[in-house]
Amino acid sequence: MFLKIIACEVVFRELCWVAAQTPSLVDFEFLSQGYHSNADIGRARLQERIDAVPEGKFDAILPGYALCNNMAAGLQARHTPLVIPRAHDCITFFLGSKERYARIFRERPGTYYYTSGWLEHPRRGGESVPRADGAQLGPDSSYQALVEKHGEEAARYVMETLGQWVTKYTHGVLITLDFAARLPIADEVRGICAERGWEYDEIPGDIGLLRRWVDGDWDSEDFLVVRPGQRVVATYDDRILGVMVGG
Repeated sequence: MFLKIIACEVVFRELCWVAAQTPSLVDFEFLSQGYHSNADIGRARLQERIDAVPEGKFDAILPGYALCNNMAAGLQARHTPLVIPRAHDCITFFLGSKERYARIFRERPGTYYYTSGWLEHPRRGGESVPRADGAQLGPDSSYQALVEKHGEEAARYVMETLGQWVTKYTHGVLITLDFAARLPIADEVRGICAERGWEYDEIPGDIGLLRRWVDGDWDSEDFLVVRPGQRVVATYDDRILGVMVGG
């Protein structure tokens, strides 16, 4: 297949690694991580890039985003199907499945996750995006409740907006991947954790979900296929994402 991937820069290294091994032919476009600060701006920008894809050129368009503070909700497929992983946020991309992420979260809430992309994206100097009003997520003092309802990225955003984010975390965890072993990121995360009074830990990552996404192995349990004329909606259940017809 010939696939167009429009993804957040946070997943840059992982997707390049997968693309180097997939039988699919891939055309990449990466967008600034800053769009997570304002879901409305991010959604509009992502839809703009989807709409700019030439009709008939690709078998599918793959937005490299999860629900991400409802940023994916409202996206529309025009002439080419969209395929989106069923996930609340991109932490799932690095852990392999929404089920594994849910289990790890239950075992250790209050954990701030790091990957190479989360450490590197501020240095790339991406587009500056004004922050949205954090009240849209509810000024909930419980970090765990925010993650369960909106996902890790949205919880990070609210905590940072309210100026309480450091106190709501107790652990900093580096998600490790073999291809990133040469990167000097473990010492960097240890230093961050020491500075903030967090416990440091590592867990092995799993990019199997991303691999199946790029390979075209789109089972309905883990991926949403949005047909032309359909729009993405949040389902607020275990499916995370669904579709409805029209805008």
